[in-house]
Amino acid sequence: MNDLFDKIYKDKGPLGKWASVAEGYFVFPKLEGPISNRMRFNGREVITWSVNDYLGLANHPEVRKVDSEAAAEYGSAYPMGARMMSGHTDLHEQLERELAEFVQKEAAYLLNFGYQGCMSTVDALVSKDDVIVYDVDAHACIIDGVRLHQGKRFTYVHNDLASIEKNLQRATKLAEETGGGILVISEGVFGMRGEQGKLKEIVALKEKYKFRLFVDDAHGFGTLGKTGAGAGEEQGIQDGIDVYFATFAKSLASTGAFIAADKEIMDYLKYNLRSQMFAKSLQMQLVIGALKRLDMLRTMPELKEKLWENVNALQSGLKNRGFDIGTTQSCVTPVYLKGSIPEAMALVKDLRENHGIFCSIVVYPVIPKGLILLRLIPTATHTIEDIEITLDAFDAIRERLDSGVYKRLSAGVAEAFA
Repeated sequence: MNDLFDKIYKDKGPLGKWASVAEGYFVFPKLEGPISNRMRFNGREVITWSVNDYLGLANHPEVRKVDSEAAAEYGSAYPMGARMMSGHTDLHEQLERELAEFVQKEAAYLLNFGYQGCMSTVDALVSKDDVIVYDVDAHACIIDGVRLHQGKRFTYVHNDLASIEKNLQRATKLAEETGGGILVISEGVFGMRGEQGKLKEIVALKEKYKFRLFVDDAHGFGTLGKTGAGAGEEQGIQDGIDVYFATFAKSLASTGAFIAADKEIMDYLKYNLRSQMFAKSLQMQLVIGALKRLDMLRTMPELKEKLWENVNALQSGLKNRGFDIGTTQSCVTPVYLKGSIPEAMALVKDLRENHGIFCSIVVYPVIPKGLILLRLIPTATHTIEDIEITLDAFDAIRERLDSGVYKRLSAGVAEAFA
């Protein structure tokens, strides 16, 4: 019999094996200073493209004032206990009512964390006789929710309508045998590629197939649609989304999340979401802070307008300079380059140390081998100057990548981990 830890000693995993050269710089980096378009990294100022503070609310003076006043009044513990037992308040209910109205649903329910809440919602919606059909590029929180499912599940090719329909046919046949139902899961915006889910087309398939649709709209909430109600509003099919999920961790620059649906569905979910039934209630300071942020989202359209001014300037600038940004239809701005993981490390170090640009680096196994994805998140706090500096920096690093400079610089690292 082996020691349980033998496999850990032998294999750190596709990302963990890079820890000795990557940790503290490429992964688990430490950004310092107020959350904004410019922060400090490794002792110097950098233009920050890795913070999901889309509307610039994280360090907004009105938000900071409300947060500090709520913390002073309630502390960080109130209310104590789970919602069902002792952690329920009028303000929790008020926030839920306002969120439901904002995303055009009958009812909503607060979640302590987006990841845990999304995973638990998937788990609560299905039983062993039901079938799940979901996008192969779904976020890890969805995948982990699907893993909890004791019944059948099918993945469809990312945003591929033919694949979606093929798997709906398979799921329909199986559900007819088991007596169960079908849950289709998509994201409103896919966080790596920036593409919107094919929500309009999926909803149209309800005319041919019987299923319910669950949408994770973490990156769409607050950024898409006329009012900011998300990808469903943007595509004109908000009514066709049966269960809507969004997090506070992006546009609202806070902690927490919510789900919204018809009242009867929400009444069921709030009594069956294990991650909420057996967890402490969302702290009052976060609830009050979310109420303020939601009010600003509703009453200050200039925040979203400024965000999209920056998004359009950055994305058009990259495309005009010949960069591949894929088929993004959102604020998420991926830049695809060709190179190895060691080359990616050398490239990102050059960006940070010599150009003062901090952006996220994504490599295998998240994307295919041989590709480097630099993900930029524009916010309302960025300036046109930030964008121009960044575009010039990307021109410089592409030239060095194509000429083999990074390959030579990273040769030692590549050899050590071959």
